[in-house]
Amino acid sequence: MTTRRTFLTSAAAMATIAATTTLTALPAFAAKDAYYIKDGTVIGGYDPVAYFTDGGPAQGSAEHALDWDGATWHFTSAENKAAFKADPAKYAPQYGGYCAYAVSKGATAKTEPEAWKIVDDKLYLNFDLDVQKIWLEDVPGNITKADANWPGVLN
Repeated sequence: MTTRRTFLTSAAAMATIAATTTLTALPAFAAKDAYYIKDGTVIGGYDPVAYFTDGGPAQGSAEHALDWDGATWHFTSAENKAAFKADPAKYAPQYGGYCAYAVSKGATAKTEPEAWKIVDDKLYLNFDLDVQKIWLEDVPGNITKADANWPGVLN
């Protein structure tokens, strides 16, 4: 059941995302990248394996770069790079590293490395910590909605 407060908070979060991100679908000839790319790398060069092994975000480096699935990924170590290469589906963020809440609403948005959660051994990222609070109010419901919207939101 949606309360007035939840509705207003959710509306404010989507307004924040809309103010800083293009939320409308692009023409078919201009589909979005399958991964959230910042500074030329997936999730801004943060090591996706570190969320699982170190318990949080860690900036990777070009020294441990890997091109996988048409995108460049950075890692903090050769070990993390090897772990990802051996099982990318285990470590790659859901929805290509786009905001899980935005995808649940049928859009895409950037993410911040500090706004993350592992659910059922999968990494989810959010626009920021405020949006993450809203996403956390109904994680299973938001994941179900996002799964239904993914990858259609890229078109």
